[in-house]
Amino acid sequence: MRRKPWRPAGARPLLGAGPGRRVAWVLLGVCVVVVLAIGAAFAHQTTADGFDRVVDDPFINGLGRDQALLDWMEYPGTQVPAVVLSLAMAIAALARRRLDGVVLALLADLIATRIDEIVLKPLFDRTYLGAVSYPSGHTTSIVSIVAVYVVLFVIPPGNSRGRAWRLGGLAVLLALTLITVIGVIGLRWHYFTDTVGGAAVGVGTVCVLCLLIDASARWLRQPR
Repeated sequence: MRRKPWRPAGARPLLGAGPGRRVAWVLLGVCVVVVLAIGAAFAHQTTADGFDRVVDDPFINGLGRDQALLDWMEYPGTQVPAVVLSLAMAIAALARRRLDGVVLALLADLIATRIDEIVLKPLFDRTYLGAVSYPSGHTTSIVSIVAVYVVLFVIPPGNSRGRAWRLGGLAVLLALTLITVIGVIGLRWHYFTDTVGGAAVGVGTVCVLCLLIDASARWLRQPR
């Protein structure tokens, strides 16, 4: 007896063929090393180290007096934009009859930010002005969305005109990511290395989800 496939027969996996899975495993390994290395280096730290001061001070000194601007800049990394963008990608995936894409779009940001709040921030206990800061949840959120967008709309092949639009969407999301990072640094919510760790959590979470979803799909499609 054969199980009914959960996506159209012949549909490509989220990560494509074999090379896609290998790249995902490599990226996941790099992300794990980055998160743990930064966390271990700065665990229980309450002040900026020399590297963070060099990177952070120009943004703090240049933008620190413009609270309204900084509030606008950090907004893309907050919950409402994350929900809106995740739902938009899920709807687009559903229109393509890609239920695996729907699952990825709906789960990535939620799981990535929960890993930050429940596991990593209490574990490393790095603080900035008394608030736990590592990894940056704002950065984790927006980067996980960028990673999902890449998997669903950039990696799959398509006609040149459609691809140009998809790459344009990626450019917009990358710009929002940069704006968010500068915003949380300028607000003195996060050190630069907090944002690096947050980005690694976002990418790593999407890699794990893609690997698990593709493995589940292969299992479901096997004859029983």
